[in-house]
Amino acid sequence: MSIRSVRVLGPVDAVGPDGAVVALGGPRHRAVLARLAVARGRTVPVGTLVDDLWPDGSLPARPVGAVRTFVAALRAALEPDRPPRTPPTSIVTRGPGYALAAPVDVVRFEALRDDDPAAALALWRGPAYADLAGVGWAEGERARLGALRLDTVERLARDRLDAGRPEEAVADLDAHTTGHPWREEGWRLLALALYRARREGDALAALRRARTRLADELGLDPGAALVRLETDVLQRSPALDLPASDLWSTVTGLGPRAALTSTTPLLRTLAVHGGGPVTALRRHAAAVAEAQRLGDPDLTARLLGGYDVPSVWSRSDDPASSAVLVRAAQWCLAASPGPATRARLLATIALETRGLPGGRGPTAAREAETLARELGDPTVLRHALAGRVVQAFHRPGSAPERVALGREILDLAVRGEDPTSEILGHPRPAPGPLRPGGNDGGGRARAGARTAG
Repeated sequence: MSIRSVRVLGPVDAVGPDGAVVALGGPRHRAVLARLAVARGRTVPVGTLVDDLWPDGSLPARPVGAVRTFVAALRAALEPDRPPRTPPTSIVTRGPGYALAAPVDVVRFEALRDDDPAAALALWRGPAYADLAGVGWAEGERARLGALRLDTVERLARDRLDAGRPEEAVADLDAHTTGHPWREEGWRLLALALYRARREGDALAALRRARTRLADELGLDPGAALVRLETDVLQRSPALDLPASDLWSTVTGLGPRAALTSTTPLLRTLAVHGGGPVTALRRHAAAVAEAQRLGDPDLTARLLGGYDVPSVWSRSDDPASSAVLVRAAQWCLAASPGPATRARLLATIALETRGLPGGRGPTAAREAETLARELGDPTVLRHALAGRVVQAFHRPGSAPERVALGREILDLAVRGEDPTSEILGHPRPAPGPLRPGGNDGGGRARAGARTAG
């Protein structure tokens, strides 16, 4: 009966079918087994084994014979029940050398690390090839596996955060960042886990500790992700909350991207009909931030463009959420989207920067309108004109402009059977087309109203 596994994620050894550690012999035997494991099933010529076992040139009298003796002893240890004169299945002869055909824990680790990082990490018993530190032919594989292990620690932390278990992530991440202070992603995850565990002060302390360690040990400033996270923690940004993909996939049973796509119409309905415009905006910002974290500008742009809820205040309902949306829209614009998507993204920037100083909002509103008129798409044009309206509140004498824009939005909304946009566009004699539709605690309009005041 052959062994269960050769193990190299720690000291090199092997375990039998009963889970007991197999006696492999001396250091040279283990070195041969390790060298074959490093080759990952490829043939290692006998000459290569000789060179690697005696790199200083202090060869025994019969080095090839010594290698064959080591291999024979290993085969006997790995397959104690193999009948005489039957071909071995653990270490096979192939051409000019040998190849390891027995299971190796590295293969299982790499298969598990994406889907079950906790089980993958449980295979580790110490540094990979722990008893071969400093051996030249093992160093590359040791470094590769060490890097994969660090990635897997961070992957497990992300899974725990996404599952709403930040407390479980904190302890491992604290040890992770202490041992590997150059891993900025580790610091980011630790601070995020502390924040979600309602330990905002500790989250800021971790970020400042990261800044100090990076500066003292590497002479580096923290990267953009850590700087942005520190700003978001200080502002208590909704982007730091549990990702909307997980909240909604729990309900819908969909994958992350499909679940994110499904959130937009649901949140739009909540904002317009549900009496929770600020809550909807914050959840929308969290969904957009999660789509951006997935590195998907197309999905992010779809979420931004699909949340076309009319605004009835001249300032944002939630400045922190609006800042998340503006950053995401600018990120999507950098991916050079098509004209319709670009118009919607610019309209989002115009809408979410309302009431802020500077020319970014008005410029985005005018460019969005120009693109929408060139496209001739009434839906895109309604969205673009909404941005124009909210950017026309801060100039003296702009009431006639707002009234004209409101009438055009109203006409487009009626023709397109869009009662929600009618709220934004319904003209008023004074001071303009926008007034709160009711004191519901937020500035996003209710679709049930047919006028804006």
